[in-house]
Amino acid sequence: MTGDRTTTEAGRRPATLGLWTCTSLVAGSMIGAGVFLLPASLAPFGGISVVGWLVSAGGALCLAFVLAQLSAAMPRVGGPYAYGREGFGDFVGFWIAWSYWISLLTGNAALAVATASYASVFLPGIGGAPAAGLVAALAALWTLTLVNAHGLRTAGRVQLVTTVLKLLPLAAIGTVGFLYFEPGHFEPFIPTGGTAISAVTATVTLTLWAFLGLEVATIPADGVRDPQRTIPRATVLGTTVAAVVYMTCTLAVMGIIAPEELAVTTAPFADAAGSIWGSWGRWLIGAGATISCFGALNGWVLLTGQIPRAAALDGLLPARFARLSPRRTPTAGLYLSSILVSLLIAMNYTRGLVDAFTFLIRLATLATLVPYVFASMTGLILALRTRSATGSATPPAAIRGAAAAVLAFGFSVWAIAGAGTETVYWGFLLLVAGIPVFALMRWKRAASAGAERGPQ
Repeated sequence: MTGDRTTTEAGRRPATLGLWTCTSLVAGSMIGAGVFLLPASLAPFGGISVVGWLVSAGGALCLAFVLAQLSAAMPRVGGPYAYGREGFGDFVGFWIAWSYWISLLTGNAALAVATASYASVFLPGIGGAPAAGLVAALAALWTLTLVNAHGLRTAGRVQLVTTVLKLLPLAAIGTVGFLYFEPGHFEPFIPTGGTAISAVTATVTLTLWAFLGLEVATIPADGVRDPQRTIPRATVLGTTVAAVVYMTCTLAVMGIIAPEELAVTTAPFADAAGSIWGSWGRWLIGAGATISCFGALNGWVLLTGQIPRAAALDGLLPARFARLSPRRTPTAGLYLSSILVSLLIAMNYTRGLVDAFTFLIRLATLATLVPYVFASMTGLILALRTRSATGSATPPAAIRGAAAAVLAFGFSVWAIAGAGTETVYWGFLLLVAGIPVFALMRWKRAASAGAERGPQ
């Protein structure tokens, strides 16, 4: 059991995040690079990708429901990490924290790439010169690292403003865009050949990337006001808003731009707006998309300090990651994470913007699915405990919780299968690389405990 660590921490750290800020963290962290760049990544799959969106939305809502249930029962720092550790112990908790941290690093690299990609609407040299794109991506990353180091309240305000601003271009394309919709762009329905199941499986892993972030409000739990009510509501509300926005806007863009053009664009929403309103529309939507990617990156940078901190508070990572700066932020995790993200961006820029983005989102999605798998099973354990505590009559809430947990688990495993051989290969190696760190921390804890006991 993790005990009352969060309660103690919350007593020393004032809660600053309310329902709307938490909802904006959830929706804002999801509605970012995913919706703005994924149409290009999905273009080779054609109309079947719409089915992938529907499946991903259903799976994401199941996961959101499970996390909402867990956050109400266990409002602890770390979100999926804390839940997995509660259900399965220290090693699984460490592995979840390690996996989630990897997902944050690769995801932030993808978001920084996406921000630079849309900035190319205004600075075309960014899209054509890898060095210029690299500089733009790093500038976005480190600006937001400094914002988050300034304090949780500042990061929350940036997130709220950027979430509002990003919805404007999405609303424009998702409504007016259907007046220019071309059904012929969805023929053939499965251009890649093969079966519908294989095509949907491949698109689900890509589209699920857009829903990563549904757990954001559960992680800084000790900074949330009334976390047992606020976190579940924000998680479900934010996920629902994102699902509706994603499906309408992606469908509109794919209906406006021909598949062969969509597959090679680095700014699909801006190009769709340009085909409707001309150059001014392209610039306006491009600005909104750049702000959106920037805002999503802000939400994920926030978490790169919180996840290592949660693990460090439990003695699973070095204590320096648990220390807070005078502004109450875990700067050690923030700065180290951004250094590693910078290296990832530099390593992948030779792939080109869209190819680098696609590879990184597959890896980030895979690394996030591991925490989802364990969180889902913790949700099932919680539901079974509720049933046991009430005797033979199973409460309806426990039945719903168990069903959602089983569906979320099955969906997560299926999405892992769709990640592809290369992604699973690299993801597995990165996960295994964490085992020596866990062993080292266990040795240090044992040595420390022995020193405290002294000679016998």
